Amino acid sequence: MAEVVGNELRGEDRRRIERLMKVDALPSAEISSAPKSRAIALWLYLCFAMVFVMVVLGGMTRLTQSGLSIVEWQPLLGALPPLSDRGWADAFAKYQQFPEYRKLNEGMSLAEFKAIFWMEWTHRLWGRLIGVVFALPFAWFVIKGRLRGGLALQCSGILALGGLQGALGWYMVQSGLVDEPDVSPYRLAAHLGLAMIVLGWMLWLALGLDSPRSRRHETAQALWRWAAILAILIFLQALAGAFVAGLDAGLTFNTFPLMNGRLIPGGYFDLSPWWANAFENVAAVQFNHRLLGITILAVSVWLWWRARGGEHASEIRFAIHVVLAATLIQVTLGVLTLLYVVPIPLAILHQAGAMVLFAAALWAAHRLSGSAGNAR
Repeated sequence: MAEVVGNELRGEDRRRIERLMKVDALPSAEISSAPKSRAIALWLYLCFAMVFVMVVLGGMTRLTQSGLSIVEWQPLLGALPPLSDRGWADAFAKYQQFPEYRKLNEGMSLAEFKAIFWMEWTHRLWGRLIGVVFALPFAWFVIKGRLRGGLALQCSGILALGGLQGALGWYMVQSGLVDEPDVSPYRLAAHLGLAMIVLGWMLWLALGLDSPRSRRHETAQALWRWAAILAILIFLQALAGAFVAGLDAGLTFNTFPLMNGRLIPGGYFDLSPWWANAFENVAAVQFNHRLLGITILAVSVWLWWRARGGEHASEIRFAIHVVLAATLIQVTLGVLTLLYVVPIPLAILHQAGAMVLFAAALWAAHRLSGSAGNAR
């Protein structure tokens, strides 16, 4: 009898030990995988920051009229600037053959040309650096087996879009080298839109790898929809802003809230077909940009108000507070940029503010979605 009891006790002890080992196994596996996910998240955050800077640099090149100073696209050789007086003379002579010099900058000195050249060269060099910083760690993570499955496929998609973005940038520049020294607003909007897609995709993946799953509350689903709608509206607003910039629409109707004394400007439907007004009519383009801005402000306030009544995690509340603050700052920057007739410092801050607001809306949507940690 004693032997039987002893065997049962030993059996219970064994089962208890096995259960403890099973319980301990999951956390240890999660702990061992956490540094790997964290490393990939940090890499994506770094690339996100570099793309953010790239967008700001792109705005600076446009505002300083530097984007058409380099009239060739050499993905490899173009990484080197002119290294001699002869090289600078050749680059300047090529620039002088195109409409921007002949119609806007005739008589420009070599020193003045160098100023706009360095701005555009820095913009292009930064794009090349982004490619290197993304591609090399990506290859290393794949080789080491840290990046696989759906996440590897998504990162491959980002890499492909990054290469497409470089080609699209040159396609945009080409439009300003033909007859008029202005790039196509359509191509400018496509270039900015693709950059924002890459920016948002990187951020969403990084948040999924870096953050624990959020607890879902009853009102979270409705709030998630509003946050997602807000992110989409901000994306559309940025595209509308590209048309404003491409048409120099910010240099007209420099009053607020009315447009030269009218709620809806005259000439809103002057162009035919009617849909062309939304993209090519200065008055309509600026009005639409204003209307989208007011809509974004209303949705941000509504999201913040709805969040006050629910029991949400402190991180979710903080994210929604940040969205509202970023919206208020961005609207203020937009109005000031308009009233002061697009001074370069304010215009740059306004473009950077759009990217900050877009990122904040995605952050809030991610927290509300409860999908943190699912990117693995």
